[in-house]
Amino acid sequence: METPDTPADRPEATTPEFTGIAALTWDEAAVDPQYAAAVVDLLGALAYGELAAFERLAEDAKLAPTVGDKAQLAAMASAEFHHFARLRDRLAEIDADATAAMEPFVAALDEFHRLTAPSDWLEGLVKAYVGDSIASDFYREVAARLDSDTRSLVLAVLDDTGHGNFAVEKVRAAIEADGRVGGRLALWARRLMGEALSQAQRVVAERDALSTMLVGGVADGFDLAEVGRMFTRITEAHTKRMAALGLAA
Repeated sequence: METPDTPADRPEATTPEFTGIAALTWDEAAVDPQYAAAVVDLLGALAYGELAAFERLAEDAKLAPTVGDKAQLAAMASAEFHHFARLRDRLAEIDADATAAMEPFVAALDEFHRLTAPSDWLEGLVKAYVGDSIASDFYREVAARLDSDTRSLVLAVLDDTGHGNFAVEKVRAAIEADGRVGGRLALWARRLMGEALSQAQRVVAERDALSTMLVGGVADGFDLAEVGRMFTRITEAHTKRMAALGLAA
């Protein structure tokens, strides 16, 4: 999904020395059927996330106050659809049906977007900047444990296209114009954080291959303690994004 943040906003990480599955290509790693199933799940979740984000941003463009703002959101939506198409095509390349791969994640992601539908333009910007980035941080963490081919694709579709600066500029300007806006948006961002983590946990819990990937069996290097550290890094990155927006975490 779109990653509307700057590198400084992302969880702290060092360049890993890849071992185990992370040192293999897809063809080498996919001989393990459990790993292959986990990758199909992961790409399916990402693909539906991108498709849903495309639909949401196109809808949010209707709330934009100016033609220029509408155009900016349209560009963001277009980038999301391009990422979806790459994931869909990759699933076809590895002999997986994209629709079937996405289906297990439809209910959870649709529910997340239903519960976090923005009521105005500014809430939509905060959701794009803060909400989507939480999911992107999670996928970047997982990517470090994927085979080299899958890792490259996942990082590419999470690549920052610079739209974060647009959201920060608009939100900070609104807060400067009316200080009351800051309190409302801070509460909104906290709600996004809670809902995003809740839905992520639900998705992982319901998919055996993904949960195994996270806690160690499939993906080399993850254990329960590391999962805890991962969520700590994601939370810290969220706090930095809130500060960039001029909001209290």
